[in-house]
Amino acid sequence: MITRSLGTSGPLLPEIGLGTWNWGREVSLEEAKACLHTYLDAGGSLLDTAASYNAGASEEFVGSLVRKGLRDRLVIATKAGVDPRTKELDVSRRAMLHALDGSLRRLGTDHVDLWQVHAWSDAVDLAETLSALDTAVATGRARHVGLCNYPGEQVTRAWTWQREHAGSPLASVQAEYSLLRRGVEQDTLPAAVAAGMGLLAWSPLAGGALTGKYGEGAIVGTRADMPHYEGFSERYLELPDDQRVVEAVRLVARAMDVPAGAVALAWLRDRPGVVSALVGARNATQLRASLTACSVHLPDELAQALDMVSAAAQEWAAGHEDGPRTPNLYGAARAAHEEAQ
Repeated sequence: MITRSLGTSGPLLPEIGLGTWNWGREVSLEEAKACLHTYLDAGGSLLDTAASYNAGASEEFVGSLVRKGLRDRLVIATKAGVDPRTKELDVSRRAMLHALDGSLRRLGTDHVDLWQVHAWSDAVDLAETLSALDTAVATGRARHVGLCNYPGEQVTRAWTWQREHAGSPLASVQAEYSLLRRGVEQDTLPAAVAAGMGLLAWSPLAGGALTGKYGEGAIVGTRADMPHYEGFSERYLELPDDQRVVEAVRLVARAMDVPAGAVALAWLRDRPGVVSALVGARNATQLRASLTACSVHLPDELAQALDMVSAAAQEWAAGHEDGPRTPNLYGAARAAHEEAQ
């Protein structure tokens, strides 16, 4: 698994990080343990969690597993700003630091490697939120700090403030990014690159849609079939053009004889500014399919073809009538497949 530096100040991170959003809900402790060891065996090291994930259960699972002698092998990233019980957003200094202490207790560690503000809020002065990050670093409770779900303008504001006031460097921005969701390219990603910050991509498989498993509807027993995820995965497949993107990924996957999700992850991994894609999995089998991406290298013509199909879908979804023409993806995929034989 290749590694990249998280911005100009952060640690080396693997191309795929293990997201734990579903730990403590549909993922049991035993399943989480199997996923963790599968991930470690593949050379992974990044665990991403948050104080608000399943009322703290995700962090408790991580703490339970990491206490068994694995702490030095892992980069633990967590977030604060969303109340674990009420889900209300509060990024005040007091609330942030209180949440960090709770995270450290649940994780069973005296520090996290990356501490992130979970979301932007207009209700709290930016300087106050950033002062919490500075305190966390100064007191040794966090090694590095970053942002999550921040618009590009606010990324630039935060980075500028930290630089002008000698604050702790911002290492990362976490944002949604996939072949079906490319809005980050408009502002957040350029702002992060300009600031020397690395991007961590969440939902890189678009809620599982890019694995091709949903077809024309939800499959019983998948995330899309669960009440607490109602509408989550389906929102990625609302338009016919979304289905065209998924079919393009399937076509490339068949030609290369790899899982569809691995193709989508390989495309994302190679996007400028992306440091790590955060994947979740309900079990080790699902995770292994995603980890296949580490050995998938898309030929330039296939990466460009997927880019065009995806860009066309984004344009049409935005209401533009004359988006880029869909390329001859089948021909490019077959040519790449035959060349690989």
